[in-house]
Amino acid sequence: MKKIQMVDLKSQYDKIAATVNASIQEVLDSNTYINGPQVHKFQKDLEEYLDVKHVIPCANGTDALQIAMMGLDLKPGDEVITADFTFAATVEVIALLQLTPVLVDVDVVNMNISIEAIKKAITPKTKAIVPVHLFGRSANMDEIMAIAKEYNLYVIEDNAQAIGANYTFADGSKKKAGAIGHVSSTSFFPSKNLGCYGDGGAIFTNDDALAHKIRGIVNHGMYERYHHDVVGVNSRLDSIQAGVLNAKLPFLNEYNAARRLAASKYNLAFEGNKNIVVPAFDLNGDDHVFHQYVLRIIDADRDALMQHLLNKGIPCAIYYPIPLHSQKAYVDSRYKEEDFSVTNQLVKEVIALPMHTELDDEQIKFIADSVLEFLNK
Repeated sequence: MKKIQMVDLKSQYDKIAATVNASIQEVLDSNTYINGPQVHKFQKDLEEYLDVKHVIPCANGTDALQIAMMGLDLKPGDEVITADFTFAATVEVIALLQLTPVLVDVDVVNMNISIEAIKKAITPKTKAIVPVHLFGRSANMDEIMAIAKEYNLYVIEDNAQAIGANYTFADGSKKKAGAIGHVSSTSFFPSKNLGCYGDGGAIFTNDDALAHKIRGIVNHGMYERYHHDVVGVNSRLDSIQAGVLNAKLPFLNEYNAARRLAASKYNLAFEGNKNIVVPAFDLNGDDHVFHQYVLRIIDADRDALMQHLLNKGIPCAIYYPIPLHSQKAYVDSRYKEEDFSVTNQLVKEVIALPMHTELDDEQIKFIADSVLEFLNK
């Protein structure tokens, strides 16, 4: 059995090495390292893939989220509601822009932002909601968009973990995650479902005026060289990273299907175990693309299980060990522990197993057997 890795980028690269290398060589030959042809090609191809009018590439996923908020002209003190159970970048950019983060609890089944918690958190100062499509599963966008319409709020999708996922609306229609809200952001960090070989990100929107503003923001506020029309930043996707993404984008659906298949094999192996809650999903569906495969461990020692797996050479991780409302940087007297009962529960239960496009049956069986060995002893 080959060595188990949390993410096996080397094996993925080996399968498309010729395409990746040719794409990078094209950049080297052109000497256009910033805003070159590869960047423009990737932008257009991703717009077509997502069925969204505007993709604005940028330097990383955190910048993408920050720039999306900058484009909406939110003012210091405006309240932005987002999930307590996610990576810190989501709340980080809210705080950096001197907006007021309002952290709320998540749903125990899908681990995405709780609709009821959003409703309870809305005040006259609320201006936006940031749903995070956590671990690759779409948040409940039917309800979120309805709330936004009722209260005249912006919806900024944090799509860093769910590129390629489809959301199925109540009427049966579908849209890609990231193509539903007023504006969205994503990350192309190497471990993402669509990852480059460095940092990269993008903003998506169907709003022409907002897209125009964001294109200026990512480039020092310039539309014409040395004419600074808006306050901007320096955040551009470089051409080499765009070249890598151009090579990988045609395989994204295949990559996501491979992740769903691996998840289904994990789920089958764990079926019926009283100590394990597996992620529920439809193998033939496409609303979950499994950026991470996360179990909940019930009535058992999650931390001891993690050490057991590490001792057997199986990488694993806890996403996320500390709720954002308990992080030193974001502690706030407004928050009450009873309002975060699900998040406080999840941080004690969750464990992520290896998940990537190159997992084989032998590896999955060894990982699953090792989990069950610990829980059944």
